[in-house]
Amino acid sequence: MDRVVTLADIELAAQRLDGHAIRTPLLESAVLNERCGARVLIKPEVLQLTGSFKFRGAFNKLSSLTPEQRQRGVLAFSSGNHAQGVAYAARLLGLQATILMPADAPQIKIQRTREYGARVVLFDRYTEDREAIAARLASESGAVTVKPFDDPLIMAGQGTAALEIVQQAGEQRIDVLLSPCGGGGLIAGLGTALKAHHPDIEVYAVEPRDFDDTARSLAQGVRVGNPSEVRSICDSLLSPMPGELTFAVNSRQLTGALGVSDDEARQAMAFAFEHLKLVVEPGGAVALAALLSGKLALEGRTAAVVLSGGNVDPHSFAQILQAQ
Repeated sequence: MDRVVTLADIELAAQRLDGHAIRTPLLESAVLNERCGARVLIKPEVLQLTGSFKFRGAFNKLSSLTPEQRQRGVLAFSSGNHAQGVAYAARLLGLQATILMPADAPQIKIQRTREYGARVVLFDRYTEDREAIAARLASESGAVTVKPFDDPLIMAGQGTAALEIVQQAGEQRIDVLLSPCGGGGLIAGLGTALKAHHPDIEVYAVEPRDFDDTARSLAQGVRVGNPSEVRSICDSLLSPMPGELTFAVNSRQLTGALGVSDDEARQAMAFAFEHLKLVVEPGGAVALAALLSGKLALEGRTAAVVLSGGNVDPHSFAQILQAQ
């Protein structure tokens, strides 16, 4: 478990993604800096292909498959962003893709996944076991399962965003990283890459307040799940529990985990739209929400903050903006 994902893995993933993924910018806002009393560097993965960081891991995984595996096609389960990343990567590589998605996922995510050419199978996330359904579908078709986070190649692909942060920040020391966290693949990859360049960096996972499985797992030293009855608008971060491989990484390198409410996520979405001119989905906005709501005092330090996705239904987005 000590070498689930390494800097070398992430650098190799960056080579595979070169010319395929978008090198998203590193942004700064005077308004945000003043409000936080610090320097905040924003990595807007909302501008990535398919509208989230998930394309990075999906393309790295799919481009690593053998010819025999490519012939069998791929299968993924996702609330939407991993679905779109896998569907689009499969389209680019000429592979067949089947995606298992929650029936209550935002319609824009289901629609886009289909538009990218994938076959979509819907299920009830609250009463059905997605992994059991995925295993049955894979057994029937022979497709290669592409996990949303618990895979070293997925984590390595997501970590390429951190290599860009390091390059774009130049000589600027980065003291803190805040990133959305569901299953933990994004922050595992980001943290691995950033700690290789900034060994003393503090790395914080940010979760929906009622889906704080990473925070509770860190406190107990073992993986624990979320209660089945809890709900959140942050659909992209509703994993049942941390991944086995991701937790092996994150339990070593995370400084802590912060929780934000749905209202705080909504406020961060409105802030990003007004001041950054970016459309960010609820789950993609939680790291920004943690700063805006004072969950972490930066005290003159420099923080990198990831906006992980921007796939939100237009009607829902408009309602959120009007309510702020």
